[in-house]
Amino acid sequence: MDLSGILAIGGYPGLFKMVSQMKTGLVVESLLDGKRMPAYSTQKILALEDISIYTDEDDVPLGDVFTLLFKKTAGKAGPNHKKASVAELSDFLASVLPNYDKDRVYNSDLKKLFQWFNLLAGKGLLKEKEEEKEEEKKAKKPANKKSPAKADKNAKAATPKPKSEPKAKKGSTKKVIK
Repeated sequence: MDLSGILAIGGYPGLFKMVSQMKTGLVVESLLDGKRMPAYSTQKILALEDISIYTDEDDVPLGDVFTLLFKKTAGKAGPNHKKASVAELSDFLASVLPNYDKDRVYNSDLKKLFQWFNLLAGKGLLKEKEEEKEEEKKAKKPANKKSPAKADKNAKAATPKPKSEPKAKKGSTKKVIK
């Protein structure tokens, strides 16, 4: 899963998509309501691509966990983080990632994980890498070949013109020396 540009900001609900950068932070757009706002460098800003889940061996990146959840749910939303119990969320995560560390992954982390997954799945932002590559290929169109007449005009326009000599100012009696 490509989670680049998706951010979580401390103190604000939901997730945000980075729109642009500014001198003191970022301009972000909420995935919940589509409103844009500044996110300053003094706030706690987390990129989802930098987050990982603790397991018994190594940490697993959040994108890989979302890929496993995406395959399990067939691209639809998973269990609701508000209605499902913590045990149900834990069992669902254990079904796709059986070796996750139950001691270091807190209940609040499980709820946030499923909240983020459901939000991204609802907005259609979760796609498998193969689907993304196919969409990129479709989006790229082959370059149109230019006719020879147009190519000659473009070649002439690309050649630099000779620089003109500096001219004397009006009302000045000085001559320009080469």
